[in-house]
Amino acid sequence: MEGEIQNEKSHFHDTPYAIRHTPCPSRGLPAQAGMTMIESVIWISILTITLITLTSSIQYFYRTNKYAVEQSSAVTSAQRAIDKLVRAIREASYSSQGAYPVVSIGANDMVFYADVDTDPLIEKVHYYVSGTYLMQGITDATGDPPGYTTAEAASAISDYVRNLSVGVTTFRYYDASGAEITNYTQWARARFVQVNVAVNVDPNKLPNQLNISSSAAMRNLK
Repeated sequence: MEGEIQNEKSHFHDTPYAIRHTPCPSRGLPAQAGMTMIESVIWISILTITLITLTSSIQYFYRTNKYAVEQSSAVTSAQRAIDKLVRAIREASYSSQGAYPVVSIGANDMVFYADVDTDPLIEKVHYYVSGTYLMQGITDATGDPPGYTTAEAASAISDYVRNLSVGVTTFRYYDASGAEITNYTQWARARFVQVNVAVNVDPNKLPNQLNISSSAAMRNLK
């Protein structure tokens, strides 16, 4: 009987379906670290080198192209100023007192009446070159009846203007027949105005100044 039981046990262990004990994986092992100290140092070093290289490139570009960048900015500013000036000349009108639209003209100075804001009154407008600035002066009409007795509010509308130093005439005036007016006491003849501005950030560097021109007819004058 015991022999039969032993044979059965031996046969059970020899079968392919014998149950074997498989050790379970241990629990509680720490998770793999995200980044080691050496990896962190390498990553920071690469980032620092990249930032230094980028900063150096930007500084080099600015040093080598400083004049071109500043000149381009000055030209853009002058173009906007001329556009503003030309729009005002086109809208030259009789003053709120009924005075003639043109007050005075000059090579680098022009005074006239125009509506340059949104109020119902006409402003007295003064454009002129002062030093290296193209200036705009505005005198508002005040009182009843309106008068132009308040102080002129002046502001620079463009800089690096070299008209005075290089002898460029800012304003040229023409009459109804197209003849240029050189006698500025004949301001009442003016019907058409050409505006010229010479711009140069640094006159000691090439290229020379850039001349910007535009023109306008005073529509309200016949």
